[in-house]
Order: sequence, then C-alpha cells, then structure tokens
Amino acid sequence: MMSSTCRLLSETSSIGDTQGSSRRDSERNFCLEPSPLTFLRCSEETSSTSGRSSGPQALSCTFSPPKMMRTLLMSLISCLVAINEAKLINRCDLARVLHKEDLDGFEGYSLSDWLCLAFVESNFNLSKVNENADGSFDYGIFQINSRYWCNDYKSHSENICHEDCKELLSPDLLSTINCVKKIVSGPGGMKNWVAWRLHCAGRPLSYWMTGCHKE
Repeated sequence: MMSSTCRLLSETSSIGDTQGSSRRDSERNFCLEPSPLTFLRCSEETSSTSGRSSGPQALSCTFSPPKMMRTLLMSLISCLVAINEAKLINRCDLARVLHKEDLDGFEGYSLSDWLCLAFVESNFNLSKVNENADGSFDYGIFQINSRYWCNDYKSHSENICHEDCKELLSPDLLSTINCVKKIVSGPGGMKNWVAWRLHCAGRPLSYWMTGCHKE
C-alpha cells in the first residue's frame, strides 16, 4: 500500500445567537494525497448533538478526481478496450500459417513479402475493418476491399473472391488466403495494395523472417 502525507486545511466559522452565548465550530478538512490519481475530500463526523467536538473524530472521505484526471482515465480505458478488441497474430505464427497454405513463393512472392504486407496494412490485426472515402470497407489482416473482392452487403460489390467479407476476419485465415491467391494471380499482383507498393516493393525484406521457422 502506498503511504502518503495528507495536508489538513481547517476552516473555523463562528455563529452566535442573538444573546452571544452560543458558539458553533465547524471544520472542513481536505486530504490531498501526492499521487496524481488520488484526490480525497474529507469531512469530520461528530456524534455530539450540540455540534461540539467531544473527543476523537472520524473522517469521512470521498474520492473526487479533478476533471482533467477523469478525462485522462477515460481515455486510457478507451485505449485499453480498443487494444483488447484487436485480434493480433504473432509475426512468426503468421509466417508458419502462410507457408502451410503454400503462399511462400506463390506467384513469385516470398513470405517476407506477405509479412511486410500484413504489417503495413493492419499491423498484424486479424480483425481490422477500415472504411474508405468511397463507402467501401477493407477487411482483415490484408485489408481486402469490399468493392472488388468480397461482399459485405452494404454496397455494390464485384465479389471476385466469392467470399463474405466477414469471413475475412476469421482467425483461421483460410478465406483470406483463398482470396489473396486470386488477387495476386490477377493483373498487378501485390501492386493491388498501395501500401505494399509504397513500403515493401523493391526493398530488402528478408529481415521479416528473422527468428522465424517455417514449420
């Protein structure tokens, strides 16, 4: 348990009756713990009906973080929820799955090409869905577009892969792999992905397999 020193601020107010014979003392105490996450407001509880202090008194404290701190806490919670919802796959685990499904060397593209593509498109997030300016959506670890390759039933789609877009979010990757095989087998190959052209094409990519084993 973290220990701290509290600073008590006392404010005494006097209230006299018309004869000046009675007096009531009241104290307000504020306990400020030197932790950025704690702000306690405390008040003394008395058992005396007259309001006078008759002995040791208990402090009743409530947690009341400053407005800025509450905002920061809510932002942190939102980030943690977003991270928890993402379905990430380890780089080497992905390499093994792709190798098992014969993508190593498929249409001339190495596992390093596929790993680079997965990173620049989704940062290895199997569940990523992104909305584009034209109203189409990109799905899954390779961000496959709904306008051409899969059907999300939200807008017209050519559905070249004959896949439901939601199947491209499956962690087994089978629907995704079947679809990307069709994509790279057609005109343009991996150049269909703008991010691959910008960040992977023509670059040394062997480091993506560092520490990984195909089987």
